[in-house]
Amino acid sequence: MKGRQRTHEPSYHALAGLAWLAPVAALAHPHIFAEARLEIVAGEDGTISELRNVWRFDDMFSSSVILDFDKNSNAKLDPDELAEVGQTVLESLEEFNYYTSITEDGKDIKVAKPDVINVDFKDGQLLMFFSVKPAEPMPLKGKLTFGVYDPTMYAAMDFANDDDMTVLGDKFDACTHKVVRPDPDEVLAENQSTLTDAFWNDPTGTDMSKLFATRIEITC
Repeated sequence: MKGRQRTHEPSYHALAGLAWLAPVAALAHPHIFAEARLEIVAGEDGTISELRNVWRFDDMFSSSVILDFDKNSNAKLDPDELAEVGQTVLESLEEFNYYTSITEDGKDIKVAKPDVINVDFKDGQLLMFFSVKPAEPMPLKGKLTFGVYDPTMYAAMDFANDDDMTVLGDKFDACTHKVVRPDPDEVLAENQSTLTDAFWNDPTGTDMSKLFATRIEITC
């Protein structure tokens, strides 16, 4: 398609604003939808070694990424173009902690920048798979929580089944774990005192979305 002006800006900003918050869609509508899988891996040393992510995006967003990154106009993403998508996401999501929420006895834990974000395109849908590691050692001790969500509420990351959020490693045998899907009505009721005018006018400017996120809780 000669003469078509290309820009990475739409996908860059979209991928930098992936939001998952379906329960409060009336407050901030997601524009991107993805099916997600998260595997929390325990190392032989008894610490969290990595978090493995798989994201499968909706057809519409996947098509928009082709438009933005298909440099040779062959209506598909070649290996070098897929690599460019991955590099764009790798850089743009760093400030959002790669949409990873981790707490250790209530303390927020950051993740280290991954080496690479792998990207593929299957059956008309964009796939991303990558692993992140806690930025500091996390022993299997106390109460640990893990989740994936976009605080900007731009996209919806959906864990369709509880099995899509799981643990791997023998060291977890000494722990219990469960997937928690917060009831939005209960969350709102429990946090009425902190729901300020700023939240209702601009929920993306707060961290309330974290309270609605599907998460896995591990107690050791």
